[in-house]
Amino acid sequence: MAGPETQVRCPLWIGLPGPDPGELFWSGPGAAPPSGVVLFGRNLDPDPGAGPARCHALIQGLRSRWGEALLLSIDQEGGRVSRLLPWVGPTPSLRRTWLHGGAAECEAWGRRWGRGLRLLGFDADLAPVADLYDGNAETGQGERCASEDPGEAARAAGAFLHGLESEGLEGSLKHFPGLASTRVDSHKDLPEVMDEDQFRRNLEPFRMLAHPARFVMVAHLRTPWSEGRPASLHRGHVAGNPWGVSAKWITDDLEMGGCAAWPWPQRARMALEAGHEALLVCQSADGIRQATEAWRACGAPVARGRPARHGLGEAFDAAAWDRWRDELQGAARRVLG
Repeated sequence: MAGPETQVRCPLWIGLPGPDPGELFWSGPGAAPPSGVVLFGRNLDPDPGAGPARCHALIQGLRSRWGEALLLSIDQEGGRVSRLLPWVGPTPSLRRTWLHGGAAECEAWGRRWGRGLRLLGFDADLAPVADLYDGNAETGQGERCASEDPGEAARAAGAFLHGLESEGLEGSLKHFPGLASTRVDSHKDLPEVMDEDQFRRNLEPFRMLAHPARFVMVAHLRTPWSEGRPASLHRGHVAGNPWGVSAKWITDDLEMGGCAAWPWPQRARMALEAGHEALLVCQSADGIRQATEAWRACGAPVARGRPARHGLGEAFDAAAWDRWRDELQGAARRVLG
């Protein structure tokens, strides 16, 4: 029987229903090992004493099940998008960090999150946001974005990303090609940017920061050139884009409202044909099953293997975690006041 490192691995990053590594949304006939897992708040024990060690054990259990090539990620930006909030308390958003201390402060926070996530066993942080700040609260972006100026947004996101990378974590720039000026939250419906000048401004931070070795998450966003589809499902906005942006492309979660109008077989097929390295399908058994079936049906390539960065059986370093948490909470108080 094939071991976890030699099994065919599908290009899905999936979610889990809870904190148990043996509990899966779908594990029936036709299931294939995913290439990644994204953890959410529902997967983390909120107890600040027991939770971090339990998260570490969950990650070790998933690697034991699916091999060390499995990529483990989480959304940890700071501010209101903070999966670690129950353990560490309030932390600054990217905008608050940028306004408080500029690029140096953003890099320091990238390093802090990188160290903490490494202690837990993660490989990647689905951050930072490189979208432009526009103050439109209804989109769900807000202070996740550093600045309305493309150059400042790139410096803030780039510094945060450099901090993560310096601690051995991969980041992910999001939400390409940029959601500024939209009025709809893509979790709920399909936003659009139809003004070409605004589109080009939104694009600038990604043009400055993306390269073939970095993950870039593509938004569910209609543009003047997406032929009515979300950018995430359109090859001309992913691997075939004309703006000179190369990346390791990943979709935003394909269970979001912004792409729900496309039936699952079509949705997954178009995402694969667009050239994504990974499809995020994180919320349900039905989504994971249908995306897996679409991958098999269209003959898309298997996910790329990646070198292991964590050894199975490593013990959770509780003392290092406590030191890190105390340092992080002190830094948060200095920024938040």
